[in-house]
Amino acid sequence: MPIPPYVVHLRSMIGTELLWMPGITAVVLRGRSEGADEVLLVKRSDNGRWTPVTGIVDPGEDPHVTAVREVEEEACVVAEVERLVWVAATGVVTHVNGDLGQYLDHTLRCRWVSGDPRPGDDESTDARWFPLDGLPPMSDLHRERIAVAADNPADVRLGR
Repeated sequence: MPIPPYVVHLRSMIGTELLWMPGITAVVLRGRSEGADEVLLVKRSDNGRWTPVTGIVDPGEDPHVTAVREVEEEACVVAEVERLVWVAATGVVTHVNGDLGQYLDHTLRCRWVSGDPRPGDDESTDARWFPLDGLPPMSDLHRERIAVAADNPADVRLGR
């Protein structure tokens, strides 16, 4: 999986030690009729799990810009951010290479604009639409992020 150059530089100094980073989860929704009834998911190449598009916010980049960039890079889909729906710190993540990371996740509700999903880089092995009531096996946290984005609450959810 591509690691941003600034993270590679930091890792050269700290090795696999815990690194705190801003991140995004882009929940891209598409409606076939009234309202949104499908969500874009990618199958991660590092662990084979289905997730919404996720990514690391580059230095100086706004999270909503990261979401649009990551969706296009990972799934070849153009999306538009509608709003922020949830901000929360993740638990510590041990990546497959042994690096420890912890993220301030910004879950963003996004709307599909164009494009047919397909893997756009080596971070995903598959990308496709799933009905909201027919999600593949995935973590409870990703299911919850999708549910919050689909519900579109009036207020941003803060914390877990």
